[in-house]
Amino acid sequence: DYIAEYKAKGYKEVKNVFVKVQAEDAARKSTPTIYPIADQADPKVEPYHHALIRLNTIGRDRWKYPGEWVEWEFEVPEAGLYKIGLKAKQNLNRGGISARRLYVNGEIPFQEVETINFKYSSNYEMYVLGDNEPYLFYLDKGKNTIRLEAILGDMASIIREAEEILFDLNTAFRQIIMITSSNPDRNRDYQLEKRIPQVLENLGKSGRQLRLIADQLEVLSGETGQQIARLREISRQMIDMSERPRTIQKRIGHFRDNLGNLGERIMTAKEQPLPLEYLVIASPEMKMPETKATFFQTVKHELKKYFASYFINYDLVGDVYDKSELKQEPLTVWVAMGRDQAQILKRMIEDDFTPQTGIYVNMELVNLGVLLPATLAGRGPDVALGIESSAPINFAMRNAALDLTQFDDFEEVAQRFHKSALVPFTFRDHVYALPQQHQFPVLFYRKDVLAELGLGIPQTWDDVFKIIPELKVNNMEFGFPVSDVAARRAVSADIGMTTAGAGSLSAHPGVTPFLTFIYQMGGDLYLPDGVATDLHNEIAVEAFRMWTDFYELYKLPLAFNPQNRFRTGEMPLVINNYPFYSILEVFAPEIKGKWGFTLVPGTMREDGTIDRTIPSGAIAADMILLDSDLHEEAWEFLKWWSSTETQARYGRELESMLGVAARFPTANLEATYLLLWTIDELNILHEQWQYVKGVPEVPGGYMTGRHLENAFRKVINEQEDSRKMLLDYVRIIEEEIELKRDEFGLETDIDAILDKY
Repeated sequence: DYIAEYKAKGYKEVKNVFVKVQAEDAARKSTPTIYPIADQADPKVEPYHHALIRLNTIGRDRWKYPGEWVEWEFEVPEAGLYKIGLKAKQNLNRGGISARRLYVNGEIPFQEVETINFKYSSNYEMYVLGDNEPYLFYLDKGKNTIRLEAILGDMASIIREAEEILFDLNTAFRQIIMITSSNPDRNRDYQLEKRIPQVLENLGKSGRQLRLIADQLEVLSGETGQQIARLREISRQMIDMSERPRTIQKRIGHFRDNLGNLGERIMTAKEQPLPLEYLVIASPEMKMPETKATFFQTVKHELKKYFASYFINYDLVGDVYDKSELKQEPLTVWVAMGRDQAQILKRMIEDDFTPQTGIYVNMELVNLGVLLPATLAGRGPDVALGIESSAPINFAMRNAALDLTQFDDFEEVAQRFHKSALVPFTFRDHVYALPQQHQFPVLFYRKDVLAELGLGIPQTWDDVFKIIPELKVNNMEFGFPVSDVAARRAVSADIGMTTAGAGSLSAHPGVTPFLTFIYQMGGDLYLPDGVATDLHNEIAVEAFRMWTDFYELYKLPLAFNPQNRFRTGEMPLVINNYPFYSILEVFAPEIKGKWGFTLVPGTMREDGTIDRTIPSGAIAADMILLDSDLHEEAWEFLKWWSSTETQARYGRELESMLGVAARFPTANLEATYLLLWTIDELNILHEQWQYVKGVPEVPGGYMTGRHLENAFRKVINEQEDSRKMLLDYVRIIEEEIELKRDEFGLETDIDAILDKY
């Protein structure tokens, strides 16, 4: 019909026209997070450099969500029919496809370009629309536009069906473990075929549906990739378990893992990443450019790249300024974040901070484990961003961190944060850093599972103690992690810094339950000035006993994967830091709308109110080094970086680029309201925030978390007396605190400490 329409209108094929449009020169985009990027892996890209960064492509994983589009403008010398080619490399979705929809001058020309599939390829390919019989598009003389929009295309129905299957399988898994438990007796016959025949039938049905989905994906992608192979493996397992139910108890762990894998595959399938290098608009007889590098071009490229690595510092981000060129000293900032995050920050600095203040910034990605040695050697930065919460006091004890209270407007800046966020950076009257991120625990719950069991959301720990047996009867658990790998990853990994002096409880997130109980009972972790612990009293002993009872008497799991267990429903109540929300949003789409989060359970006060005090979770810090010659400039930078506007913009751009999984847990209270939380979620976060209590960092404090965990494990694993273990290890902790205070010239007797401290 389209060709007939062309002929009726007298449109003709043009001759001898070849127009190349570089993809990075886009005229319009649906979101600012789609921006030009550098591809240094291919010598055929334009512009090319073997070592230096050249912006030569657009897209990749910045352009992967359905609805995102990029539009280009170009001119042709005459009106007529043209073919269109796209130089692209779909190398991020093996076993899948990336789909785009084409618009020419604001309209979809014909049905064939409503869905353009890009199959997996490790190299750039020239995708001529229409392949061997190119589609011809009518273009006006002069300016025209081409728009490509990311879509799910043929994947939409497949993803929708897969999510329904995953939800059904999670339900089946939960119904099975309600009979067998999550750790069943491998040799017992649970008679599942008699007790839950419908569940077994559903397993087989889901397995057959997954097999059909795998076949559809293979046809779409043209290959059998890892995703398809894994789908077929899960399909075989489901069908086999339905046919041989007496083997299910031996495969519960594998079943759970496969559900997690299926959820990840669905999440990946929703993403449509595509790097695009350039577009070609040409007359039908023109030959398209060769996109693949020859063997010798590739060898030459790799050799030049190798030798350049000896001379180029790849840790620098963005423009690098030289003092002699600027006639002023640029600010040196070291950051502990990924390159994507650093590039967002650098771009914000160059289009906002530097124009506002006239201060230029050189930014460098570093492993902050080298920060202390570099500083002591006189080669440190002016500012360090994203350091672990123990570092500021650690540096301050060595006269290496700047006291921020010396600035006249410090108190005004400090109002941006909850008071608990400044506690780890405070010693006596001095504050040595500003908080960048601030996390704290909340209670996550499965609405559907609790409704199915007839249980409410616990408000106090007494409620929790009543709910745990109800969960146990159904072979479910309450999640209060002691060894949570995700929690450990949430803080800076440079724990080695802490052993030299100040230390951090953030290295031991497993003690969070103990601190929660002791704070809610009215106790504290340290005496004033951190001269010793405050754990010799009955409050501490009772809090420690309550902590160990959860795992010794009530048998809560010590280590587990919270997202998988929450997703399957076998752990419908989990206490975790609130960024766990982002993990669930991304990795458990099939339970969207079936879960929520609320305040952590508390302790009933005599007046009938509930004390929900909780310790701070992970806090990332931003610090000015004392040896810097640019204290005023560094302070201006920290004020800008911690401001509401900057934190909100950074958080929005980060989430737009990397998705909800990258939602930024900013320490700025007002900026939280400007991120993409719902009103109900914000109300819960800010109500819980009011109960957060900061955990101080003290000299020698690195022993505190370590030995509290040691005492805990002695009770749990060796059935030692909880009171004796706590007091024995408290003595060891205090010996180290006294040793470090003496080393730093601090008083070791509380009677010698000034009253104001």
